[in-house]
Amino acid sequence: MKKYIFGLVGILLGIFALSACTDQDYEQLDKGSNTLALTASQDVDTLNEINHASTAITFDWTTGNNAGTGNKIYYKLELAKAGTGFADPYTALSDEAQAYTWSINEENLNNLVLDKFGGTAGLPTSIDARISAIVPGVDKVQTDSLTFKMTPYQPVTTTLYFIGDATPNGWSADNATAMTRTDNGIFTWEGTLKTGNLKFITTLGKFLPSYNENDKGLAVLRTSDDQPDGQWQITEDHYYKVTANILTGAVTIAQEEGNQPAYDYLYFVGAMTNWSFANMSQDPLDNFLFRYGHYFDQGGEFKFGTAKDSWENMYKATQDNAPYTDTSMQLVSGYDPDYKWNLTNSETGKAYKICVDIRTGKERMMMREFTPYSMIYLVGDAAPSGWDLDNATAMTATDSPYIFTWTGTLNAGELKFSCDKQSDWMGAWFLCGNGNDIEPTGQTEKALFIDKSDDYLKAEYKDVDISGIDQKWKITTSGTYKITLNQLEETVSIVKQ
Repeated sequence: MKKYIFGLVGILLGIFALSACTDQDYEQLDKGSNTLALTASQDVDTLNEINHASTAITFDWTTGNNAGTGNKIYYKLELAKAGTGFADPYTALSDEAQAYTWSINEENLNNLVLDKFGGTAGLPTSIDARISAIVPGVDKVQTDSLTFKMTPYQPVTTTLYFIGDATPNGWSADNATAMTRTDNGIFTWEGTLKTGNLKFITTLGKFLPSYNENDKGLAVLRTSDDQPDGQWQITEDHYYKVTANILTGAVTIAQEEGNQPAYDYLYFVGAMTNWSFANMSQDPLDNFLFRYGHYFDQGGEFKFGTAKDSWENMYKATQDNAPYTDTSMQLVSGYDPDYKWNLTNSETGKAYKICVDIRTGKERMMMREFTPYSMIYLVGDAAPSGWDLDNATAMTATDSPYIFTWTGTLNAGELKFSCDKQSDWMGAWFLCGNGNDIEPTGQTEKALFIDKSDDYLKAEYKDVDISGIDQKWKITTSGTYKITLNQLEETVSIVKQ
């Protein structure tokens, strides 16, 4: 995270500056007496994931001098493994003017130490920091450096599941119930639990490592079958909210009134699918919403099923032969009435996106034409161009106007995708559907499409203000990645090569 602090002297001088080409009186630095000096304020020497958002270290430096040229001074701050001579540095700042301080939080520094500087969790790592002052027209580059030590931690899992006869999917590790990561080490889930037991696992398909209950009711990491297999007990069938903090060990399983949709799955069914049941995806922000993106090369009638291949309990139109613009919808438990929407032949040859809201008594079917974006861009400190939106890294177009790919080097850090590079950052984005700062699954996964300037999309969300949503993927290991993004189906795969 970058932080820029402008010196008070520079601000005051800027008020009286007469020249439009400079915003600080750089000629005051013309005597060569201002020596560039780098200092560090180290808040911790041992990093801790509980304090992942706290500042770990702050670097400050003096202005240096511009050799009497009157030119601006540009600064470059680099970090590297101690003793390497900055052969392969991490560039924290590059060509920044009037920047005299920079800080980094514990999580980002921890990722750098482990991924970039060859550190080992629990052991101190020596790191060199170097500031360089570059003046246009002056050959000599001023530098100063220092060395500090930092002990990294091993981050806890970014995924958590639970299994047990109390859970929706029983004891199957392959079909374990996924929790939602809300912060480092903190996971939540809401739903119905049955009388029985449960415990947590970190990896789908594997019973170890797991988190089990100890004699104090706390979650402890279990890595061997020889260790105690304590479990949490559910004594009553009910709707519950489960919260697990595996950094502190605190687990709460509290009964709630619940606000769950009547169905967990929805299917698009129509003439254009030969009346087969096409899966719709549940919206990551609102589980009452189900989405379907498709290029319709033929028209016909359609409706929505709630169970695979079942013609009962279907969501249907409220009038026969309804146009696709008719949002009215009803749940029909039997077979009749069998009103359906109709997409005419003149309306085909286009892509559409469908959003179905199954709130009881407020059912809606929203369908509109989708025009693909001409390019998708990588944004974030994991991306080659970092957070520079104007120069964001473009993906590569394919034969399909909806699919983009990219192969290249990602740094450890956050990642999201811009569709329009809107300068106020309130435009169209593809975000992480599984939560914020979640590691990619390495498989094709649901992406969250948000257009913060689109009133139609905003209206689809009854209870969510999408203007404040900013869920990013977290790349934990730098390296070569292949990314494939489908903007019609709203999916993405981020695969390390």
